[in-house]
Amino acid sequence: MSSSTRITTPFTAQSTAAEVVAGIDLTGRRVIVTGGASGIGVETARALAGVGAEVTLAVRNEEAGRRTAEDIIETTGNKQVLVAPLDLADQASVAAFAAAWDGPLHILINNAGVMASPETRTPEGWELQFATNHLGHFALATGLHGALAGADGARVVSVSSSAHLRSPVVFEDIHFRERPYDPWAAYGQSKTANVLFAVEATKRWADDGITVNALMPGGIRTNLQRYITDEDLERLRAQSGGGGAVWKTPEQGAATTVLVATSPLLDGVGGRYFEDCQEAGPNQPGTRKGFAPYALDPEAAERLWQVSVETLV
Repeated sequence: MSSSTRITTPFTAQSTAAEVVAGIDLTGRRVIVTGGASGIGVETARALAGVGAEVTLAVRNEEAGRRTAEDIIETTGNKQVLVAPLDLADQASVAAFAAAWDGPLHILINNAGVMASPETRTPEGWELQFATNHLGHFALATGLHGALAGADGARVVSVSSSAHLRSPVVFEDIHFRERPYDPWAAYGQSKTANVLFAVEATKRWADDGITVNALMPGGIRTNLQRYITDEDLERLRAQSGGGGAVWKTPEQGAATTVLVATSPLLDGVGGRYFEDCQEAGPNQPGTRKGFAPYALDPEAAERLWQVSVETLV
């Protein structure tokens, strides 16, 4: 498959995660889903467990994780649903999680996130959304690189958002130390970083058989929107050409994640951006569809990788 061949699938925006994985057997495959105890993370984990995978829910709230694991075990019959503590905003927690992992890792789904939060900083002084959505997942993926390389054709899934259209990574002031804090610009920047990570990680890890892709799951009402009112969401969607909200169910919202994680159509394919179960094209002005060119820019991707490494030292 040439690098210019756009991936198309028989699935749509209405497809569910269970429909996407129907006929796929993940027996013997090990999966991590960050944020696996809420929102689309639950349905992502459920779909993968439903086709035989061993799934670890990497969660901040272990009690919620255990409840979710019990529910998934009950609904799928797969008892290999595990729970492990992970706080992506806490680098010690990320390092401990990675150090505790033993054996190969076939699929890493970087799903957890925080959206449009009030200005908050980690103890290091990092802006919380960038620290959680990008730096935490970056440290996790690089910390698990050996486990991914030890699997046969491992995949990393980077859950981004159409909100990446709101902002490139502003390298001159990533953490809003000079410019006024804007929760949506901060979220958009972090979601652009999720796509850029897929571009550079695929390049760097190709010889290890690891591919990384990013995706937009769609609009789903979950705890992710806890900082935002319904009126805010509708206004922002209208401003960006989205019109009225068309919400997906969590099962539909998990479909593109599961497709990127499992579809044979993506064997050996990395560094791309998907939405509604298809590879996306460039964004057309006035719409919320497609990718911004800066999100797939290889020079920005390489720069972000270097900045991330230096930040985490």
